[in-house]
Amino acid sequence: AGVTLEPEENGTTFAENARIKARAICEAAGTATIADDSGLVVDALNGEPGVYSARYAGVHGDDAANNAKLLANMDGVADADRTARFMSVVALIDAQGFVLTGTGSCEGVIGHEGRGEFGFGYDPLFLPSDTPGKTMAELAPDEKNAISHRFHALLDLSSKLSAEAK
Repeated sequence: AGVTLEPEENGTTFAENARIKARAICEAAGTATIADDSGLVVDALNGEPGVYSARYAGVHGDDAANNAKLLANMDGVADADRTARFMSVVALIDAQGFVLTGTGSCEGVIGHEGRGEFGFGYDPLFLPSDTPGKTMAELAPDEKNAISHRFHALLDLSSKLSAEAK
């Protein structure tokens, strides 16, 4: 019943990739679609892994390898310089060509070792500013959802939709 596509994410920004995914699904399903692109942006690494977050170490979705590469690249970086954020852009596209995006972030720092059993990706290494001392992977799903970059992106999209409706 659902549409299963994996369009090539060849954009250079989260917004471009979110629009690519939303447009492909909208065209295939013939209905309005919301898609997201997100990733980790590390200041000390000039924004890496960024749009390449899922394939940072070369293989798409290899969380262990991606985390190992991140830790290796952060070796020797002082605590004060380990700032980072999870970024998300959600794109809403309908069959008439209407496009609207929302952007959200979750600020934090990169830890020195992975901790926690929840989540995926870089969650074990990311310590959100909103939950001092806890990695994203140590937060229960409802705690994570309340502060996540995707939550903030959807809030941003919702506020833009409300303004659009006026």
